[in-house]
Amino acid sequence: MKKSWKRLVIDTATSHIYLSLVIDEQEMDNVYEMGLNNHSVTIMPQMERLLKRHELQLPDIDEVIVGIGPGSYTGVRIGVAIAKMIGYLNQIKIQTVSSLALLASSADDDWILPLIDARRNNAYMGLYHFNGETLENRVVDTLANIEAFKKDHLGKAVIVTSGKPRIDRIIASDLLSEVANIHELVPNYLQITEAERNRNLS
Repeated sequence: MKKSWKRLVIDTATSHIYLSLVIDEQEMDNVYEMGLNNHSVTIMPQMERLLKRHELQLPDIDEVIVGIGPGSYTGVRIGVAIAKMIGYLNQIKIQTVSSLALLASSADDDWILPLIDARRNNAYMGLYHFNGETLENRVVDTLANIEAFKKDHLGKAVIVTSGKPRIDRIIASDLLSEVANIHELVPNYLQITEAERNRNLS
């Protein structure tokens, strides 16, 4: 009998924790839960409960898909660090995906503008096209002024700021990138940290 292919999906780049268990292309279970700036505290217990519901442990997983941002600086770090730990300790394949693509996958519209607030009238944004089955990135993810980006790219696009990802759409699309060297897996911050900004000004 052919062995089932089990994927664990992790994204912590937004205000929500998203975890998903996918077996042979079908999402079997998921967690989509609003956090209270405590992703680092809640994600591992949530992951353990998710796997336990299906009588699985981390070594049973064949592949991890992790959202690498852009998004919350701390949130992105948490998800990527956990994915690296799981992959390294269990010799599990890692694939990355844009957290904005995950957000875009939650919408059913043709043109989608996912937006994650970055404060000071800026946001992490991209432009995606959904053809009814798969998603395509049409404008690369960027950190930009919200009104300027909307003026240039909104058109008929629908702005999406929250929503549970449809991981089946991500898997069916050409939006995953395999990590060749797990030690080189890093978040996509799209901006320098406050400490780096202050150092550059000194």
